[in-house]
Amino acid sequence: MLALTLEEFMLELNDGAIKNIGPNNKEATVKLFDVDGTEAREFGDKRVKLVFDDEDGNEVQVSLFPEDVEKLVGDIEELQENSAVFE
Repeated sequence: MLALTLEEFMLELNDGAIKNIGPNNKEATVKLFDVDGTEAREFGDKRVKLVFDDEDGNEVQVSLFPEDVEKLVGDIEELQENSAVFE
C-alpha cells in the first residue's frame, strides 16, 4: 500500500502538460507498507540508491550519500541488539 500526502499542492494540467501553480512551498510524504522487494545499488559516482516495492507495483526510490547509509546501518544494528522487533 502506498500512502501519499501532498501539502500546498496545486498543478495545472493543460493539453497533457503539467505545470506548477503557486509558490514553491510544496511538501510531500510518501509511505510504502507491506514491502515485497528491497534493493541497494550504486547511483552515480557518490550515492547509493535504495529501492522498495510492493506486490501492487508501487515503488519508492531513495538516494543517499555513503555517510547517510552508514548511519542507517548503525541504526539497524542498534535495533538488532536492543529491540524486540528482531527477536
